[in-house]
Amino acid sequence: MAKTYSIAIDGPAGAGKSTMAKRLAKELGYQYVDTGAIYRTVAYFLDLWGVSPKDIDGITRYIDELTIGIEYDADGLQHMIMNGMDVTDDIRTQDISQKASLVSAHKVVRDVLLDMQRQVAREHNVIMDGRDIGTVVLPNADVKIFLSASAEIRAKRRFDELMAKGQTTTFEQVLKDVKQRDYQDTHREIAPLKQAHDAVLVDSSNLDIDGVVAAIKAVAAGKIPV
Repeated sequence: MAKTYSIAIDGPAGAGKSTMAKRLAKELGYQYVDTGAIYRTVAYFLDLWGVSPKDIDGITRYIDELTIGIEYDADGLQHMIMNGMDVTDDIRTQDISQKASLVSAHKVVRDVLLDMQRQVAREHNVIMDGRDIGTVVLPNADVKIFLSASAEIRAKRRFDELMAKGQTTTFEQVLKDVKQRDYQDTHREIAPLKQAHDAVLVDSSNLDIDGVVAAIKAVAAGKIPV
């Protein structure tokens, strides 16, 4: 089997991981894997069944009823397929985001999804983003980036995104949610959000998309074909 290359991008919610990963994947011809969307799909599935994201017994009972697929459209956009249904748009709410953070803390959920994520990386050149890609999912990734930004900057980005989608909220509420998500992600017992010891920190607070892409490419130079 031919050598495949992997880029792991970790970081807190709203740091711009998905935006950067999509852009890089398109430029490098890699397959983009949004792992956050995978966990959101699990949270959405459980929510439909009325299972609390903290109910480990309920999650264990229902998780085997879930099948998750990933499909890509002509533009390379990742679509999440839940039990045969495209739920890509349905999972993009603040409520599901918070529940996904709680669901992802459970070992039974992570065990189900871990092999799925690693298999994609074995078969394709990938850019994978999430919370524990460089520390747990792909500990031997060729390039590891920890992408971050201030909580206020990340909340402003998320607020603008929600407003563009017609959702009703306030900046103060989004900022509160971002800080709560940060706490949940960094304090969970299993695979907490943290910078891998060999990851390079890229702060996107004062950088535009081109600036962040250039910074990541500079880190990748010499490690993967760019």
